[in-house]
Amino acid sequence: MTSAWRRQAEDRLQAIWRTPGPVSTLLAPLAWLYGSLSARRMARQAAQAWQAPVPVIVIGNILVGGTGKTPVTAAVCRFLQSRGWRPGILSRGYGTRPGVTPRLSDQSADSAHLGDEPALLHAMTGAPVAVHPKRPLAAAALLQAHPDIDVLLADDGLQHTALARDVEIIVQDARGVGNGRLLPAGPLREPPDRRRSADWLITQLGPADTPPPDLPIDSAGKPRQIVLRLQPDHLVHLASGTQLDWPAWRLAHGRSPCSAAAGIGQPQRFFDMLRQAGLALERTLSSPDHQAPSPDALLTLPARPILITAKDAVKYTPPHDSRLWVVHAAPEFSDPGWLDALEAGLRERSATLPHNRSSRH
Repeated sequence: MTSAWRRQAEDRLQAIWRTPGPVSTLLAPLAWLYGSLSARRMARQAAQAWQAPVPVIVIGNILVGGTGKTPVTAAVCRFLQSRGWRPGILSRGYGTRPGVTPRLSDQSADSAHLGDEPALLHAMTGAPVAVHPKRPLAAAALLQAHPDIDVLLADDGLQHTALARDVEIIVQDARGVGNGRLLPAGPLREPPDRRRSADWLITQLGPADTPPPDLPIDSAGKPRQIVLRLQPDHLVHLASGTQLDWPAWRLAHGRSPCSAAAGIGQPQRFFDMLRQAGLALERTLSSPDHQAPSPDALLTLPARPILITAKDAVKYTPPHDSRLWVVHAAPEFSDPGWLDALEAGLRERSATLPHNRSSRH
């Protein structure tokens, strides 16, 4: 299947999942089977979950198709680093072939070794990364290689209950829960009510998005609900490494129409962000999630600057197309104080662990 056809297939599937229509209803028995098997697997894993000697923050989603976990993980990691913590990051390593042992960023930090999102997170934060489908294996390997790590961030680890967690952050977007059905009848990995058990529910919204309904808050104040919006912060010229902040780049290159390309779960959100920030996009190019637009596809775009995502940029190897500029976006949270509250909870949890390192903070 070509990249264009795969992208179209993904978009058609998302359209089917917006409402409980006839196709979704026909798939409902398979959704029941998926839910039953998935629930049993997670319960079995949770019964024997491994508890790390440091606090574990899981950042994940119940909705397929790119909700925005990576910017949330990076924001949490950088905030904790600013407060003196030494985070390590765990991930599945989507797009790589897992071996018997976990892959570490110490060995290689490129996307072919780690996968695109783990490679990007390492580049954004400098934090050590381990990838493996079995998160306890990845956690143990990372802690052994970096014994100074005092908190673990499990990116996309919500359904991997074999690793015990102390904090859960669920990330969603304007789709909310779609038609409310499980895969393959809908876009959900877990039932909609799963969001209620999260400590934090973060909704990433683009400029054109309408927020989904808020969830009722339980007696313990869960889930705490935050809105995330991304804004262009700075751009890096992929071929030369030249870096410009957004106002300087617009002054130098953004007065005329340009193009944008993205191989992420929700490319339109990237394009809308650029337009909202004042850019005139002459052409846009989308490819499937985790698959950066190919060099041949980029050749179809005009001979003017092409803006790409940081997630796509880690997949390209030299020589680079001289038109490519990598957009690094900054997160804006509706409640900036939520990270302070998160860290306060981590300190309390760290003090209760058998091998706590709370004295370092």
